[in-house]
Amino acid sequence: MLIKGLQKLTLIDYPGKLAATVFLAGCDFRCPWCYSSELVLPEKIKEQFRVSENEFFDFLKSRKGLLEGVVICGGEPCLESNLPKFIKKIKKIGYAVKLDTNGSFPEMLKKLIDEKLIDYVALDVKAPKEKYEKAVGRNINVKNIERSIEILKNEEVDYEFRTTIVPTILDKKDILKIARWISSIHLRQGFGGQGKYYLQNFRPEKTLDPKFEKVKPYSQKYLLEIQKAISPFFEVCQLRE
Repeated sequence: MLIKGLQKLTLIDYPGKLAATVFLAGCDFRCPWCYSSELVLPEKIKEQFRVSENEFFDFLKSRKGLLEGVVICGGEPCLESNLPKFIKKIKKIGYAVKLDTNGSFPEMLKKLIDEKLIDYVALDVKAPKEKYEKAVGRNINVKNIERSIEILKNEEVDYEFRTTIVPTILDKKDILKIARWISSIHLRQGFGGQGKYYLQNFRPEKTLDPKFEKVKPYSQKYLLEIQKAISPFFEVCQLRE
């Protein structure tokens, strides 16, 4: 596994748990507003210090009983074919696992859930369907995103959806479209509710496309308007820093 970062303690990335966050390099998207170009662009990945797997697992063993969970993010972790094996080793030590994903690899997501390797999933929904390619900077199959949303809504795993609201790409109408899209996806009989949806404000800092460093974030007032408009679609809908 190409581990390019380790945050040894987070109080916010895994809801309800003290956790560590491991950053895996490599991503299939090129979101122009991405804050983590060092985990996305091959030329920058090469420059980053690598954390060995031995070092990572030694750390987890040393924190057993102090930490409760591990957050796996990127980049896009589901690019890694060895991800199930990697997570099995984490689970064997006794940690709960949260996966942060862009949803473009539904087969891997389903495999991880079926094998009970992940306990919580955060899926970044980047844009409404018609704007997805603009938002992620690549030609993609949006049906994969839709399939991942459907999997989360119909499998026994805790999850959340989230969207970073980037001016010049997304506005209130777009977020309403996303909310309606998520809500329209099939929910199997016996599964209740529409889940959790978090709105995140854009931060104009070290973006993949430097032009976005000059984009002014939306006001808190505007974000609250959006939250109010889409709250009826979800069990939980909140703003998140």
